[in-house]
Amino acid sequence: MGAYPPGKRLDESELLTEFGVSRTPLREALIQLGSLGLIELRPRRGAVVVQLGPQQLIEMFEVMGELEGMCGRLAARRITEKEQDELLAAHQACKEASDSDGTDAYYYANERFHYAIYAASHNSFLATEARQLHRKLRVYRRLQLRLRNRVANSFAEHDGVVAAILAGDGELAHERLRNHILIQGERFGDLVASIPLLAA
Repeated sequence: MGAYPPGKRLDESELLTEFGVSRTPLREALIQLGSLGLIELRPRRGAVVVQLGPQQLIEMFEVMGELEGMCGRLAARRITEKEQDELLAAHQACKEASDSDGTDAYYYANERFHYAIYAASHNSFLATEARQLHRKLRVYRRLQLRLRNRVANSFAEHDGVVAAILAGDGELAHERLRNHILIQGERFGDLVASIPLLAA
């Protein structure tokens, strides 16, 4: 994750050597990545990691916020006892990662947390769409965690989301998850200013 920054051209020969595979499975993998919107396949020029502009980022995070909010609303109504345990375990993993100041550890715990909410929505179509957009925004969501105080703030926001879901308050869960995902104002400015770090 993050090994290939946005805008990087993917050289087939280098990838064949790096992964030790033949050309056919490599090309199939590139086609799959292209269908997910993670790379752009250019005729006779190869594959390039997708680079999103500021307007695209805003639009995608807006949609992500609504998808997450819908998952939260449904999860508040439909979550099972076992899924509550998984959500709390994922939340605890986020706490441990945030206490250790490890943004990578927090990133993976955070993904587990959000995926637990998607599953608890009991709407497989919605969960699939949320996971797919989550993957497209992965590198930018990860980059956000490097911003000052973002990990601590993210965990505090998770606290509110968990409380709303466990209380069965779908509207509050929707609102808190949507606000958790949206990047506006200073937060968006900080993210855009940090994007050049991806190429470093």
